[in-house]
Amino acid sequence: MGRAGCCCRGAERLASPSLVRRFRPLLLLVIALCCGAQIGQCQVATPQCRIQKCTTDFVSLTYHLTPAVDGFHIEFCKALRAYSACTQRTAKSCRGNLVFHSAVLGISDLMSQRNCSRDGPTSSTHPEVHLEPCSYHSRTQHAHTHSHVHAHSHAHSHGHSLPVYLFCGLFGDPHLRTFKDSFQTCKVEGAWPLIDNDYLSVQVTNIPVVPGSSATATNKITVIFKPYDGCTDQRVYQAITDNLPAAFDDGTVSSGEPIHSLADADGSTGKVRALWISERTPGHHIELHAGYIGVTVIVRQMGRYLTLAVRIPEELAQAYDATQDLQLCLNGCPSAERIDQAGHLPLPISPTALGLQLQHLRRPSYSSQIQAPPYGPLQVFSVEGAKERCREKLEVQDIYFHSCVFDLLTTGDANFTVAAFSAQKDMESLHPHRDRWRIYPRGSATSTLHSDVPQPIKLLALLLLCALSVVFTY
Repeated sequence: MGRAGCCCRGAERLASPSLVRRFRPLLLLVIALCCGAQIGQCQVATPQCRIQKCTTDFVSLTYHLTPAVDGFHIEFCKALRAYSACTQRTAKSCRGNLVFHSAVLGISDLMSQRNCSRDGPTSSTHPEVHLEPCSYHSRTQHAHTHSHVHAHSHAHSHGHSLPVYLFCGLFGDPHLRTFKDSFQTCKVEGAWPLIDNDYLSVQVTNIPVVPGSSATATNKITVIFKPYDGCTDQRVYQAITDNLPAAFDDGTVSSGEPIHSLADADGSTGKVRALWISERTPGHHIELHAGYIGVTVIVRQMGRYLTLAVRIPEELAQAYDATQDLQLCLNGCPSAERIDQAGHLPLPISPTALGLQLQHLRRPSYSSQIQAPPYGPLQVFSVEGAKERCREKLEVQDIYFHSCVFDLLTTGDANFTVAAFSAQKDMESLHPHRDRWRIYPRGSATSTLHSDVPQPIKLLALLLLCALSVVFTY
């Protein structure tokens, strides 16, 4: 009586302090297989262990946070300290519980990674929720809180779930990452809609990069925030190469009345509006924050071209009709516009052919028609030379690295290296699911390792881990 167990008998012995330090990766893998993959479910034998409640509270306090917003670090650390305090209060009743010990380790690791101090203010796990109609987070939190209370009074009520966020990104030649994490490389010359729903429209314009190649890149981005009753009227943001304004088309930098508090880096708080622009690096990095619909848009200029990253709630992304079905973020590029082959991105034209194209660009008859901005000269890269240049910025050889190599071979423009790096960082900042960050080229050895593991293999892995846990009981 009073003991807490998991789906693998004897696995709690792995949670002893000495073995936890030694077998931390194995411990976390057991948790992922037991709970995350839903192959068996960890059971807590005593109701006094409230680690699940601690974790639920932490998720509730942090699900809306994003590193792209000012004050993220402060609020995340406050939530971590509250999470830690909750685990301390339930530590005695959770002794020997695998989930509990894994949570404690995770909190410690996150505090170290975020440089959070152990002492300091904590987030309230039961804050009084004030409904702010022009704050998407406030509306969803209010709905979730009230449905949660209702669910407790009605055992069979399902309640209102927390919102799910989606990510879409576009960079380089251009490379598109859709809401479904499908990674595509497309031609799409001219103007194309990325997002078009009842709340937001995002359109990009792509132009040819070098003559004789299907490669294009983005030189114009238009973002339209549609009217939202009581919060904002329509606002249009437009960026073109060499002109990333820190204001909307009408000259304003925000819209709507001040609605909610936002923590600054020094810990002070102030009111922000329903929609506002943040200029991170003048002329190179702009962020658009639409708090009333929970949307963040990042626009950058890298060399001659623009990159884009968007985070949006799924329920809003799905709010469109049949006339708005052409959305690259939602459905990907049309098959006729695809350069990749079902996820496989073949290396482009030979360096010799690119060299001939660059010679054409440098001819007096051609160069006199254009005024090349000072972005650095174009070069001819070999395959190994392109890989070496991309390794300077991209350590992991995932699809962003592969796209970087592709762009250097196609265009000879070294600025695409920084574009791929920035696109990856923006993805990590806005993408809500860390386990989906890495996408590897189809057919690569790494891709095989990171693909979805078939159910029988997962079951065999679970049995193996359970067997190991039994060994540790002797």
